[in-house]
This record gives sequence, C-alpha cells and structure tokens, in this order.
Amino acid sequence: MEIGPSFVLAALMGIFWTSAAVLVRGVAGARLAFLLLLAVTGAWAGDAIGGRLGGLFDLLRIGDFRVLPASIGALAGILLVVVVSVLGPTRAEPGAGPD
Repeated sequence: MEIGPSFVLAALMGIFWTSAAVLVRGVAGARLAFLLLLAVTGAWAGDAIGGRLGGLFDLLRIGDFRVLPASIGALAGILLVVVVSVLGPTRAEPGAGPD
C-alpha cells in the first residue's frame, strides 16, 4: 500500500489552516477535531477540483499538488464548521430550565 503525496500535503495544508483559524478565533473547544477533519478533506477535494479546472489554479504548485485550490477547500471546510456551530443549537445553562 502506498500513500500518495497528495494526501500528505492535504493533511499538512489542513493542519496549517486549522491552526491559523484557532489562532485567529482564540479557541476551538470541542470543534477542533471537526475543524481538522473538514480542513484536510477540503484541501484534498480542493486539489482534485483544481486539477479538473486547470488554468488559473495551476499557478502555485508543489509537484502535482495545487496549493491555491487546496487552501480554498480547506478554508471552505473550516467555514462550514464555524457556520454550523454558530447556527446550531446551544446548550442550556445548568439550572436555567423553564419556569
């Protein structure tokens, strides 16, 4: 079994953008695993989509890995987690039940 460089570079790109997002927001809490998972998946998918589109997305590359669409994909995954966490239900405070 052989792991291609695309997955390894997508994992590194996802870790980079996840750490940048946590640095900017200041806290990730329980969302950190989801942030990392969607950032890596988004970077991998972004590279694949950039390969299909070609053109402008082929300007910045590391071998066969397209950095620009991978970054856009990773940021889209992180944005998805943030939007779902903001719009999703929140936990009630302990002892703050209905009267």
